[in-house]
Amino acid sequence: MYREAGGHALDSANLKALSPLDGRYSSKTASLREYLSEYALIRYRVLIEVSWARHLANESKIKDLKPLNSQTEGELTALLQDFDLKDAIEVKNIEAKTNHDVKAVEYFLREKFGPPLSTFFHFGCTSEDINNLAYALMLRDARNKVLIPLMDALITDLRELAHQFSDLPMISRTHGQPATPTTLGKEIANFVARLRRQRQIFDELVVYGKCNGAVGNFNAHIAAYPSANWKGISERFVTSLGLQPNVYTTQIEPHDWLAEYGQALIRFNNVLIDLTRDFWGYISLGYFRRVTSEAEVGSSTMPHKVNPIEFENAEGNLGMANAILEFLARKLTKSRWQRDLTDSTVLRNAGVALGHSVIAYESCQKGLNKLEVDAGRISADLKENWEILAEAVQTVMRRHGMTDAYEQLKELTRGRGIDQKALHQFIRSSALPKKEKNRLLKMKPEDYLGMAAKLAKDV
Repeated sequence: MYREAGGHALDSANLKALSPLDGRYSSKTASLREYLSEYALIRYRVLIEVSWARHLANESKIKDLKPLNSQTEGELTALLQDFDLKDAIEVKNIEAKTNHDVKAVEYFLREKFGPPLSTFFHFGCTSEDINNLAYALMLRDARNKVLIPLMDALITDLRELAHQFSDLPMISRTHGQPATPTTLGKEIANFVARLRRQRQIFDELVVYGKCNGAVGNFNAHIAAYPSANWKGISERFVTSLGLQPNVYTTQIEPHDWLAEYGQALIRFNNVLIDLTRDFWGYISLGYFRRVTSEAEVGSSTMPHKVNPIEFENAEGNLGMANAILEFLARKLTKSRWQRDLTDSTVLRNAGVALGHSVIAYESCQKGLNKLEVDAGRISADLKENWEILAEAVQTVMRRHGMTDAYEQLKELTRGRGIDQKALHQFIRSSALPKKEKNRLLKMKPEDYLGMAAKLAKDV
């Protein structure tokens, strides 16, 4: 066995994996395998086929399939609860003969249950009726059970940091140049608010599904049971799965919600990319120190290096995730006429995009937990830039009717730093009332914070 960083065991299959998600990062993406692996897809397909047959058994107009007895219900429940890799392999063996993955699931179920139930598995369905519902549940469950908890944990950690450092004055940098002071907590609070909003949008996104036959018109259904309200039957079934029914489709559910899902995740990830770059920059400035481990190596040749690798890892994986999500959002909403198969192979990569996102969220959280704030370095940087008070001085001067206030401060400060002495000399020589002069002379860069501390505490 080989041990991955962090002590996780890897076998030879991991070392030969083509994708780093199933190799180097296999332990970090394990939580998604129950929802987005090939095994998961087969398991969810079985769930849809069984649920559809059960649903039909309870529809009075489907007279040839009576409500299931307790024994059959128990057997179906046990099949779903106990479905494991052995069952999935059995389905794959059937697929090897049929060369059709969804039909293999139907045959798998028909081998276990006799008529009349066996004849109502996949009744009236096209493969996409099963697939679209399976993927809808897979992506919904991956969102609710893996992504949202990771997002919440990250936002919680950031919120705690925002509160902890709400009062710590820090110089701002607009265009990379010294600017109006803020607090460290307020700058972190900005990310908390942004991430929280995007997380909410992602969480509330409506997931759609369809179950309406070969081209979306219930043709086969009506041929078999002309008097049944198939639109109502279908809508009740899709709703029972916790999904929103989409009535107007071709053979495929048009995947517009999938594009929205990907784009919502992209926006969350983009905010996080912004955060990783800011923290990387603050580490570079010395505002943060990384907690070191005696065994870790920063550089193979420079012993002094302690690199911000977690934020760099997060940024890289967020970029990978977004590239795939963007392609999925653009591709999946397009299908020639009533159906082409290009979405099928593409959709299998949804797990790859979510996998890179998961790695990024965990890396970012790990990076945050390894930081120490250097309050002295932050304070020294702020106190070296008295020119940032020029904004305050010229604004007070304007209040008192001095129309050239901005121009006076521009001449004093633009393109060069000034010290406390130079600024105070300017204030004393100005035409401001004595009371205002005295107030401005008492102001220091670390005092000029506006509502930064309160905003950080309120997030």
